[in-house]
Amino acid sequence: MIKEWQMEFPRLVISVHGGIQNFKLPSKLLQLFSKGLVKAAETTGAWILTEGINTGISQHVGNALKFHASQYLRKIYAIGISPWGIIENQKELIGKDVVCLYQTLGNPLSKLSTLNSMHSHFILVDDGTVGKYGSEMKLRRSLEKYLSLQKIHTSKKSLFCITSVRTSFSASCWMIPPMAGMGQGVPLVGLVVEGGPNEILTVWEYVRDTPAVPVVICEGTGRAADLLAFTYKHTADDR
Repeated sequence: MIKEWQMEFPRLVISVHGGIQNFKLPSKLLQLFSKGLVKAAETTGAWILTEGINTGISQHVGNALKFHASQYLRKIYAIGISPWGIIENQKELIGKDVVCLYQTLGNPLSKLSTLNSMHSHFILVDDGTVGKYGSEMKLRRSLEKYLSLQKIHTSKKSLFCITSVRTSFSASCWMIPPMAGMGQGVPLVGLVVEGGPNEILTVWEYVRDTPAVPVVICEGTGRAADLLAFTYKHTADDR
């Protein structure tokens, strides 16, 4: 990616997880999420990972970049990792070393999804399935793991990146687990907004990983995020 796409090496990876269907956020939370995410990425040189589609949490990330990213600060790399089998207008994307004109307006009756145009790069994962999610997660976790093992220049900068994400969001966000014991590679942070059973499973995998991956839970966004925040707050005394 750095060689072929000339991307800057990340000093932080923010992996954003949430519902793939459209959902609304309270206006105050939406502003806090959008501004906090963009600020964290701009000030740390982070890569943002999402599903890259034009619905759900990926659309919220795209809107955050559209309305809050500064043209005067560093470029934000938002990478959409999507299953090939759920992408609408696929044929427009086929080619090698060509510029493709992609139609982001999808058919409202279609069960497929279009890509979000505010993402800077896309990785499309094809396992032969059509209309199903899941094939992209194995590659996404492998990429996250690979990046987390890459060394950056100083451990102080690593810690600064993680701390910046925590303080950029509001007090309604909860980070689990504590940051102690993290390695010296590129810091990885999970960010959960709304979501369902898959996001709960992802958080479980993150916190059981070695080393454990810190996760920011945005309370008040609904469903999985609220359940995880409630569980974390009410089991804090047991840790």
